[in-house]
Amino acid sequence: MDEELDSLRAKRLAELQQKHGRQGGAPGGGEDQQKRAAQEEEMKNNILSQVLTQSARARLNTIAIAKPEKAKSVEHILLNMATSGQIQQKLDEDQLKSLLEQISSQTTKQTTVKFDRKRAHMDFDDDF
Repeated sequence: MDEELDSLRAKRLAELQQKHGRQGGAPGGGEDQQKRAAQEEEMKNNILSQVLTQSARARLNTIAIAKPEKAKSVEHILLNMATSGQIQQKLDEDQLKSLLEQISSQTTKQTTVKFDRKRAHMDFDDDF
């Protein structure tokens, strides 16, 4: 598992170096960008399949259908964790749920209700 992660890290580093080297030079064609995007997507899927069990991967795909932005952020976090060596074994569905809860608790916005007493105050003496 460690050898696989090391090889994936090396591939990713080489791709990033190649990508940044080309951006500074001549502009690439649209076909070249599509190739790179397809390669990055394939690499992302390979890493996620190595890091997640099938049930966890299915849950992540379900989340991607409902909330694509959240799924992308979770994928990004998982990829960073995998490339930095923080994930030592495959994550199952329960571990993915706990990761999702941690992410949700960090990004949850707290709702506050402001009650304006001046507007809400009604003079009932006028009715009688």
